[in-house]
Formats: sequence, structure tokens, C-alpha cells
Amino acid sequence: MKLVVIILSIVMLSACSTTVKRMDSSETVDLSGAWNDSDSRMTAETMVSDVLSRPWINRHVSKNGGAPTVIVGTIKNLSHEHINTKTFISDIERELINSGSIDFVASAKQRDEIREERKDQDLNSTEKTRNAAGQEIGADYMLSGQINTIIDANASTQVRFYQVDLTLISLADNRKVWVGQEKIKKLVKNAKLRY
Repeated sequence: MKLVVIILSIVMLSACSTTVKRMDSSETVDLSGAWNDSDSRMTAETMVSDVLSRPWINRHVSKNGGAPTVIVGTIKNLSHEHINTKTFISDIERELINSGSIDFVASAKQRDEIREERKDQDLNSTEKTRNAAGQEIGADYMLSGQINTIIDANASTQVRFYQVDLTLISLADNRKVWVGQEKIKKLVKNAKLRY
């Protein structure tokens, strides 16, 4: 009898233990049907590829003789779920910068931190290594947008529809030079659906 209790205890403890499997970060895993890291990465890749293939960039280079300078503004989460838009913005920034087709400037928060560092350098760095204020590059365009969802559910089946809309706007004259849209649709079957 003691042997049976010991075996059952071992089985119960092993059933409750945590297991971890390392995965490639680019592998798509969709557990809940909610927006995830793969959706963020793939949407950023698709939308940046589209924005860089449109006529606005060639017109800018022809008119100004150099690559456009871009900043990413606010991307609003208007969906039914929590979406960390900061990781999505980071995915977009990475794709834009690594394309080599544009120049990119720091966000407002990053600029404030850099300006504080320049003030500190004015007081504490040698003249040879000091970086002077007033040498910043202004952005030519701002990319902003929103993420929306539509949820359609019936019993244990749900369709999750995500629509990401991004707009690239000229800071000189408020012209919209590019409007992009990416749609994701997921069919989720689960006994315990969450909205």
C-alpha cells in the first residue's frame, strides 16, 4: 500500500511540475488567438516593405537629394484586448532603420534624455569630446496609426479580426504621403473563449 501511495505521489508531483522548452524567437506560436509577437513582427515587416516601395520615397529623394528622415509617432490600441504597442513600434523602427532607405530620428522621450546628456557634457566634458546643442536633424515625416479589432463569437468558436492602419504624414505641410493597412483574421476554437 505504501508503494502505491509513493507512486501516486510521484505521478501527481510530476504532473504539476513546470516544463520549459526554448524556441526560436521567429517561430509562430498561437496559443490563445490573441495578438502576439508573431503578429507584431509580421505586420511590421509587411507594412514597412509596402511603405518603402511606394512613390513618395522616390519623389522625396528627387526633390531633396537625399533619404527622407522619419519618426514613429503614436500607434493607438483601439482593440478589444491589451496590445503592447511599444513592441510593435520597436518592430516598425527596426524594419525602417535596417532597410537603409531612410534616416531615422529618436522619439520625443529619447530626445529629452539625449538633450539632458548634452547639457551634462557642456558642463563636464572636454571641448574636443563635447557634442553641441542645436545640431539635431528634424524629421521629414511622421508615421502614426491604430490597431482595431472585430470579434465574432458563437459558443466555442470565435473569429478575431485585426486591422492595422498606418499613415505617413509630411511634417512640412501635413500631406498624407502613404496610407497602409494590414489585416489578420484568426479562427479560434476553444471551450473557454475569452473576449
